[in-house]
Amino acid sequence: MFAVIIGLSIGIGLPMQTAINSRLRNAFSSPLLSSMTSFTIGTIFLALVALLITYSLEIGVDLIKNQPWWIWVGGLLGVIYLTGNILLFPHLGGVQTVIMPIVGQIIMSMLIDNFGWFYSPTHALNIIRILGALLVLLGVFLAISAQKLFSARKEIISDNSLLQNSNRNSQWFWRIGGIVTGMFSASQTAINGHLGTVLNSAVKAAFVSFLIGSIALWIIVAVVEHGYHFAPAFNRKFPWWIWIGGLIGALFVLGNAYLVPLIGTGFTVVIVLLGQITGSMLVDQFGWFAAKRNPIVPLQVLGIILMVIGIVLIKLF
Repeated sequence: MFAVIIGLSIGIGLPMQTAINSRLRNAFSSPLLSSMTSFTIGTIFLALVALLITYSLEIGVDLIKNQPWWIWVGGLLGVIYLTGNILLFPHLGGVQTVIMPIVGQIIMSMLIDNFGWFYSPTHALNIIRILGALLVLLGVFLAISAQKLFSARKEIISDNSLLQNSNRNSQWFWRIGGIVTGMFSASQTAINGHLGTVLNSAVKAAFVSFLIGSIALWIIVAVVEHGYHFAPAFNRKFPWWIWIGGLIGALFVLGNAYLVPLIGTGFTVVIVLLGQITGSMLVDQFGWFAAKRNPIVPLQVLGIILMVIGIVLIKLF
């Protein structure tokens, strides 16, 4: 039960991070620069926590040599997932940009559990678990798109207008790309979980992941943005909380690294996903962090119920 509470909590925090980082993006007028800043703040926070708990950030050279290369790429996969969502939105619209990566997350998490990839605890697939995953996907679809369906399909019409600007083959390319980025996200969860086991510290694993992601983003910003333009964010008046998105993201990665060795990748992904959808609905309902208010509709509640049923099937069978 404690693991479930942690998973739900970090999942609920993720949409809040998204809302916060949206304001940070407005401050910098650059999604890449705001992401880099958020990652860097999270890295500093995790470094301080790791020092307080383990009294060291050192990783032995022998450990680096003796471990598989993929154990260090979790942070890069996180950057790919983040950047992928930025690239997907203009081509797929809001609804599909959320749903396609979630499809990839669930598919990959079930495969990781079934085959024990990345040294994750093995949990074999069966018909009931597959049915549970399908119920989770249906619940996700209702929770994300029900509000748009309820309000005369305004955003769906908007999404369709975007789809009309490209041919069908191009759209399937971007949809598959969305699924792949979701698979990267689930892989990051499993990799960071094993890294926490190897380092004997989930905090240090989260720090390493964030550090590598931050370094990658600093390089990307230098190449794409031709420098680091921080001045705009400090020349305007913005609320203090625009700087805490990185802290929430750090807790999210830390929670995942802690949970995977305990409950497996598949169950971690779906529990966090339930928290994520619930958190996004709360942000919409109350307009937290200057987000636009969108009251919850009954179909969204039905979606949450279906997700819970699906999670129970995945966990118990």
